[in-house]
Amino acid sequence: MTTYHIWTVGCQMNKADSERLASGFEQLGLSECDDPRGADVVVLNTCVVRQSSEDRATGLLGDLKKAKDIYPERRIAVMGCMVGPNSEELNRRFPQVDAWARPQQFRPILEMAGEAIGIDPDGCIQELLPADPKVSTFIPIIHGCDKFCSFCIIPYRRGREVSRSVEELVHETEMLVSRGVREVTLLGQNVDSYGHGLDPAHDLADLLYAINEVSGLDRIRFLTSHPSDMSEKIIRAVGELPKVCENINLPFQAGDDVILERMRRGYTRDEYLRKIDEVRTIIPDIAMVTDVIVGFSGETEEQFANTLDILTQVRFDKVHSAAYSVRPGTIAARQHPDTVSIEEKKCRLVELNELQETICTEINAGLADREFDVLIDGYSRGRFTGRTRTDKLVHLENSETLETRIGGFASVRITETTPWSLQGKVTAAEMLAAGDRLRVYPA
Repeated sequence: MTTYHIWTVGCQMNKADSERLASGFEQLGLSECDDPRGADVVVLNTCVVRQSSEDRATGLLGDLKKAKDIYPERRIAVMGCMVGPNSEELNRRFPQVDAWARPQQFRPILEMAGEAIGIDPDGCIQELLPADPKVSTFIPIIHGCDKFCSFCIIPYRRGREVSRSVEELVHETEMLVSRGVREVTLLGQNVDSYGHGLDPAHDLADLLYAINEVSGLDRIRFLTSHPSDMSEKIIRAVGELPKVCENINLPFQAGDDVILERMRRGYTRDEYLRKIDEVRTIIPDIAMVTDVIVGFSGETEEQFANTLDILTQVRFDKVHSAAYSVRPGTIAARQHPDTVSIEEKKCRLVELNELQETICTEINAGLADREFDVLIDGYSRGRFTGRTRTDKLVHLENSETLETRIGGFASVRITETTPWSLQGKVTAAEMLAAGDRLRVYPA
C-alpha cells in the first residue's frame, strides 16, 4: 500500500484541507496517484452546497465500491460537508467507506491510512502544511459559520465559528513563505467574523496588520466577506496595508429586501449599497466581487429585476451566480416552498450572466494600454499566466522571452481584453536565483 488520491470539489476551504491532508499522506510515505480507482488510499473531499456536487461524490463512491470488491485492501474515506455530526446513515448507505471525517478533522483519515500501512501517525507527522506549496496558497483562519442563512447547509456541517490565533497564523505564513509562497489568501466561510471569541480579542484587521509584517510575503487576499461584519477598521486596513490586495468578495445574494429577509441575510438592499459606497470611498481602485442566487423561494420577476439593478448600479468585476436549489435540513427547506420553476431559474441565470458579461467587457476594456504588476502563477499552451493585485487573469503574450519562472513578477502592459481575462506584453520581469534577492531584468 503505497499510493493515495484526494478527490476535491467545492470551495477554497476544501482545497486548503486537501493540501494539508496530502501533506500528512506524504509524511506517512505515500505517493500521489492521479487515478482514484487505482490508488491504495482514496479520499473524497465533498461539498453539498449544490445537489450536483453531492451527486458527483455519490457516483464516484459507487465506482469505488466496484474497485474495492476487486481489491478489498483499498481504503476509502470521505471528508468535507457531506459528513455531518452523525455518520450512521452514511455508513448504512456506503458500507465501502472506511473512515468519515468532518471538515478540518484529519485525524480519522490519517489513523485509517496509518493502520493500513502499519505506521503510527503520531510518530511521524509534524505540521500539516504542503511541503511544496503553490506560489499562491490558502490559509484557513476561521472554521465554521454562525450566520445560518436559510438556504445554507454549511453551519450544520462545519459547525460554529472557531478562530485560529494570530500567532499560529503568522507562524504558518512564515513557514509557507520559506517554502516559496509569495501570496496567501486568508479563508473563512465568513472571514470578516475572524477573532470573535479569541482571548485576547483580535479581529481580521489585526490579523492583516500582523501578516503584512511577514518578510518575503508580497500579497495578501481574504475571502469570503459578509456585509454585516465588514467593519470600517477592516476596510481601512485593506486601504492602508501595502501587501493587502485591492480586491474584496462581498456577496449580496439578492437585491430585494423581501428575499433578503427570507434568506436571513441580516441586511437590507440599501445597507448593502451603503457598504459598497463606504468601501469605494476608502479604496477608490477596489475590485468588487460578489455572489448571487437567482430563483430563491417565491422570487417574483420584479424581485429578480431588483437583483439585476444591483449589478447595474455596482458594476462588479466578477459575479459568482447560481440558481437556487433546495438543500434538505436548511431553514428554507422547512419553511419556504421552492415555487420558481427550473426553467424560469435557468432563464434568469442566463439573463443575469449576460448582463454581467457586458459589464465585465466594459470594465476590462478600460484597462487596455495600462501597466500592471503581475504575479506569475501558471504556464499553459506556451505562455505564462498570472494575476494583478485586483485578481485579473493575465496571459503574457511574449512570455517565451522571460528570464523568470512561476513565482516571479512581471510588469505587463495590457494589449487585449475580454470579459474574463486580459492579455499583455511584458515590459520588465524579475528572476529569482537560488539564495538571491529578486532582481529586475528588461524583457
